[in-house]
Amino acid sequence: MAFLLLPEGEMVRVGVVGATGYTGVELVRLLANHPRVILETLTSRQEAGRKVSDLFPSLRGRVELVFAHPNEASLRSCEVVFFATPNGVAMHEAPALLAQGVRVIDLSADFRLRDVKLWEQWYGMSHAAPDWARRAVYGLPELFRSELREARLVANPGCYPTAVQLGFAPLLQAGVVEPDSLIADCKSGVSGAGRKAEIHTLFAEVADSLRAYNVSGHRHLPEIEQGLARVAQRAVRVTFVPHLTPMIRGIHATLYARLQRECALQELFETFYRNERFVDVLPKGSYPETRSVRGVNVCRIAVHQPQGREMAVVLATIDNLVKGAAGQAVQNLNAMMGWPEELGLEGVALLP
Repeated sequence: MAFLLLPEGEMVRVGVVGATGYTGVELVRLLANHPRVILETLTSRQEAGRKVSDLFPSLRGRVELVFAHPNEASLRSCEVVFFATPNGVAMHEAPALLAQGVRVIDLSADFRLRDVKLWEQWYGMSHAAPDWARRAVYGLPELFRSELREARLVANPGCYPTAVQLGFAPLLQAGVVEPDSLIADCKSGVSGAGRKAEIHTLFAEVADSLRAYNVSGHRHLPEIEQGLARVAQRAVRVTFVPHLTPMIRGIHATLYARLQRECALQELFETFYRNERFVDVLPKGSYPETRSVRGVNVCRIAVHQPQGREMAVVLATIDNLVKGAAGQAVQNLNAMMGWPEELGLEGVALLP
């Protein structure tokens, strides 16, 4: 991709709340390379006062900031603040920034569901900012780009919901599949569980094994159904089964939908995503791999119709920390600012 020549002086001061988790440090990595971003402040309660590059040597020479305590950080001097915090934090802290005119991109689940009661049911806590939950823009640019330019608060999608919605969207918008019997069989790398000490994510617990979890109900399910219902313009029902795999990064979603009529599936997907920089529809008969999206803000998709029968099978792969989190947040920043969406996201996937 050719280098983009940018007008001088057009910069945005940015803060990141919760910059020490896997998503937070990935966001810092991407923002450090963004030509129009000034990293103003990075917060951490546990690491306050510590130099960022001492905790993350990968950022030596690129980020010279010291972690600030959230209560002492100069977040109100920022024009945009990202929340890379656990669920339940942004809904308490973001409203004060929004009232000061700061624009917010939340990478947690606090503002993803418009139905606050449904959110409380799935996340097990009372919502502290229900009005903002109803006003937030859901930040999946490929499907809801028109709402981002004027957004004050963007709810960054979850990793599973990103892969599943991008995979099913062309079929639902075209009305060629049954919307009440969709199946999403998804596998995720262990970094999706976050950077914390838990037995089930220890190397010895994860390596050489594969297991499903939360089959009875995963909290990403209502987010998936909410987004797909907007695309289909009617209610949808998804059977969603997530799995934990022995890899660090990546999501592989195998999606099943029953066709209601004949359709040229390859042409449908190529047409739907023909102008999308970050969705790569592979040639007919392809099989996307998680390693092909490692470190980049890309969803690679292939569509199949086994034996020419009535079932469409969509394969979608993303890096859960990039297109599934931090990269998508930067893409949303670009869309909000009216910049090219690929700005700061032009990297090539890592291999091997």
